[in-house]
Amino acid sequence: MGYDEAYDVEKRAQSTTAEGLTKHHGKLMTEDGAVPGDTFEIGDSWYAKTQRLAGRLKIEQRGIERVPEDEREDSGFKALLNTMTMWLSANMVVSSFAIGVLGRSIWYMGVADAMLVVLFFNLMGVTPVCYFSTFGPRFGLRQMVLSRFWFGWYGVKLIAVFNVLACIGWSAVNSIVGAQLIHTVNPDVPGYAGILIIALCTFLVTLFGYKVVHAYEFWSWLPATIIFLIVLGTFAHSGDFVAIPWGVGKAELGSVLSFGATVYGFATGWTSYAADYTVYQPSNQSRTKVFLFTWLGLIIPLLFTEMLGVAIMSATFPNDGANRYQVGYDASGTGGLLGAVLIFHLGTFGKFCLVILALTIIANNCPNIYSIALTVQVLARWTARVPRFIWTGVGTGVYIAIAIPGYNHFEAVLENFMNFIGYWLAIYEGISLTDHFVFKRGMSGYRPENYESPEKLPPGIAAIAAFCCGVAGMVLGMSQVWFVGPIGKTAGSTKFGGDVGFELGFAFAATSYLCFRPIELKFFGR
Repeated sequence: MGYDEAYDVEKRAQSTTAEGLTKHHGKLMTEDGAVPGDTFEIGDSWYAKTQRLAGRLKIEQRGIERVPEDEREDSGFKALLNTMTMWLSANMVVSSFAIGVLGRSIWYMGVADAMLVVLFFNLMGVTPVCYFSTFGPRFGLRQMVLSRFWFGWYGVKLIAVFNVLACIGWSAVNSIVGAQLIHTVNPDVPGYAGILIIALCTFLVTLFGYKVVHAYEFWSWLPATIIFLIVLGTFAHSGDFVAIPWGVGKAELGSVLSFGATVYGFATGWTSYAADYTVYQPSNQSRTKVFLFTWLGLIIPLLFTEMLGVAIMSATFPNDGANRYQVGYDASGTGGLLGAVLIFHLGTFGKFCLVILALTIIANNCPNIYSIALTVQVLARWTARVPRFIWTGVGTGVYIAIAIPGYNHFEAVLENFMNFIGYWLAIYEGISLTDHFVFKRGMSGYRPENYESPEKLPPGIAAIAAFCCGVAGMVLGMSQVWFVGPIGKTAGSTKFGGDVGFELGFAFAATSYLCFRPIELKFFGR
């Protein structure tokens, strides 16, 4: 199915405009507000007017259009540092710390076993993020647009819906964590106020686009790292650490698998927008270096913060009713737990540290809110006509509306949401990686110029069928409070078993795609 005539005119106008970008220092509009080479009708459309306004305010106007080679200004070693610090800042945050806390609070794990789970499941989770980050420089296309080469023009819309839900969910969960910290510092500040503060600050950063997001993330990891080091030093000096032994048998197996699914979900959660943050790098950028710097930016903060969460949560043992760590956690969640370290030992300075940690959530939410706009533009022709920065505002409003009522149910929301992320992304990874290595046989199998030609993209039938098979595997292996799959029940000794949903989702999706894709190629030839 081709484009309708109006959309063709609009896209030609955008293409013509893009050609003028290099003549106007990266601006889509000229200084006098004209659209280079465009018609009067397009120049007076609401799209053109909003883009001209964005140009005057120095807001990034590019959406899901491919970034031409001559506009890729993020080059050299600075580009690699931008990649590393992007993920370093986004993960050196209190949300990552909160993941480590869950090992003890939900699955009653010891210290050593929880830390081993953190290590190995993070190593698995970050690998797809690192790999897909290398696609950005090579093709100049955003992650959801790249997904058209695996799921087709129409199939990718399903993936985009999941990604929108993920972006909104991440942002809501993260803002709740930050609001808990602010509430710990000042109990008179209601949860909704903290959520609003974090959301509005995040919106201001993401509103201006790629360059401003990278500029903010380039430095925001520094204060966060300093505060976490203060937390580590203070807790280590307190002597409150408890070396809780690990369990054995099927009960331990179930805890390892279920906690591992949560850790994996957090680590791999960046997969669906990995390429978004490397598209302005030149196509000759070393893929090995992009992979390595992305890996460093992810694995260092994830291991450090989550293991710190495991260690501090150990101080809640034994829970005798007077344990200040448990009392703090029961009262304000992660914020109360950190308050038991910082405020108890450092007083007013400890409160200042908690406020800084609360503001680190901004760095964590920036990738979500920037990428949600790009994802929405993939959903339909009309959504692509709405400028990116407008969708940024809409996404911000939606996650605020979800976070405020979810504030008092954070732990359950976090666990269930992390598992949801791990499930669907494992299925996405199983299909996309199988297609990339088996059927496209590497980077040479892509024709990036076809990204807006539905008739030249895969039909997507095989991918969606494989996705459905992946869902079946997920259901068989999942372990949630509201449902435990038949295979999940056998992976532990309790009634909740152990969660193997993401592993089975990946395996079912990849295997079925290997069967379905050759049939699709035979009938459609693409």
